[in-house]
Amino acid sequence: MLPLRVENQIDAFAGRPEELIQLLHLVQEEMGYVPEEIHGRIASALGVSIGRIHGVVTFYHLFRTRPAGRHMIRLCQGTACHVRGAEKILTALQSELNVCLGETTEDGLFTLESVRCLGTCSLAPVMMIDEEVYGSLTRESVREVLRVYQEGRRRRR
Repeated sequence: MLPLRVENQIDAFAGRPEELIQLLHLVQEEMGYVPEEIHGRIASALGVSIGRIHGVVTFYHLFRTRPAGRHMIRLCQGTACHVRGAEKILTALQSELNVCLGETTEDGLFTLESVRCLGTCSLAPVMMIDEEVYGSLTRESVREVLRVYQEGRRRRR
């Protein structure tokens, strides 16, 4: 069963297939992701195929098909970060969290994403957890930062 607010949003866009992406944004904002179970409901309301819904949701990286973790980790993969070892940081994060890019840890604490640039090149390599920036990363500093969140000393605002 969908939250009433999501049902109302879908109904408000009925018959307007050109508004698909806007509706998907609203659904994700409300639910935290776009569950596959509602693709049929959205398709029916907008008058498009389920395949189109699935295609849009999986094509655009900003849409999630599974719930995100309590803390969102965004690792910069921009040029400066790449040159200064972002791949090593990615390996460290994946190893520490036991997830791949786009996945959420088993405990639901973290979701790991890659972004093109965080605009803090002088601190490369850089990651953000929620709205907090962490720069000049090393394998060791990654472990330390994650530990703070795992121990609950840092909470989402």
